[in-house]
Amino acid sequence: MNQSTSELGDDASRELKAQYQLLKQERPGIRARDAARELGVPEGSLLAAHVGSNVTRLDDNAQAILKDVLALGEVMALTRNESCVHERKGLYDNCHFFSHGRKSMGLFLNPDIDLRLFLEHWKFCFHAVEPGRGKLRKSLQFFDKSGEAVHKIYLTSNSDAAALDVLVKNHRHARQDTSIETEAYVPDAPDTARSRVDWEGFRTAWKNLKDTHDFKPMLRRFGVRREQALKGVGQEFANQVPNNSVRRTLEQARDRQCEIMVFVGNRGCIQIHTGLISRLVVHGNWYNILDPEFSLHLREDRIARSWVTRKPTEDGTVTALEIFDKDGELIALFFGKRKPGIPEQELWRRIIDTLPGGGEGTACVA
Repeated sequence: MNQSTSELGDDASRELKAQYQLLKQERPGIRARDAARELGVPEGSLLAAHVGSNVTRLDDNAQAILKDVLALGEVMALTRNESCVHERKGLYDNCHFFSHGRKSMGLFLNPDIDLRLFLEHWKFCFHAVEPGRGKLRKSLQFFDKSGEAVHKIYLTSNSDAAALDVLVKNHRHARQDTSIETEAYVPDAPDTARSRVDWEGFRTAWKNLKDTHDFKPMLRRFGVRREQALKGVGQEFANQVPNNSVRRTLEQARDRQCEIMVFVGNRGCIQIHTGLISRLVVHGNWYNILDPEFSLHLREDRIARSWVTRKPTEDGTVTALEIFDKDGELIALFFGKRKPGIPEQELWRRIIDTLPGGGEGTACVA
């Protein structure tokens, strides 16, 4: 909604539910995110309107809920942004939570469920039971203060449904209201004027990187946004490549059996897949990986610019393919599989080098 805060009353919630049902009749299969946009409300408000029917409000303590998800067994984790959806089946094991100043963070470090959580953005929590694909789909859904989804967890045929019932009972919110109060985020500041950036110092800092995790703090230190940094750092470290580079890269990774890493995130969560990929499918504007344990759904038409980046580390150079939308927001990151202490795969570098402009010191404007 355009206003900074919104809270629907019971009458408005009932009207919203009725409008949603009508919209689903007119457009069967419409996703909740898209329906909410058409109805002019945040997705979290649309879900809250169904509290008391097929939705239960859970305590506003995502960390406590997440600690109990392991009992559900195999589930499907879903994290998305406006242009990409990342789905991975597995166990919510090996979790770690910690605070740094006012920031609260969490990690799930597993071969299957691999997440980086920025929990200060996790505000509203729900359990939902919704029809889908010929059966009821049970899920845990988490939203930020604006009502935008940051993460969802769906039961699979291998999940323990009884354990989910226990989780919902233990974390049921005392108030089962049909509305939530949402608050819009302040828009991001525009790029710093190029003339005000210490580009010489920035290039030196980039050249002296020791770990990829130092990259974002470096951006903050020099006051530049991610894509602005790629445009200004020079071809030694960042080259623009054609916007079909994701498709070309994934096809080669499949054909040459190169294990990759796929990062997709939003302000509250980054979800990572590591491993081989197999089934690539085009459906309209969506380019998809449809493997048994991992799915990716990418809106190719929303890729505005694509970059190959090279970041020095103590283990050697780390090469990535980074894609951005028209507003300069990061859609997804692609790496070759790697672990700390182990150099990057040579096969991955060769795949990236085949992209027009992908080789070090070259450029190809898309």
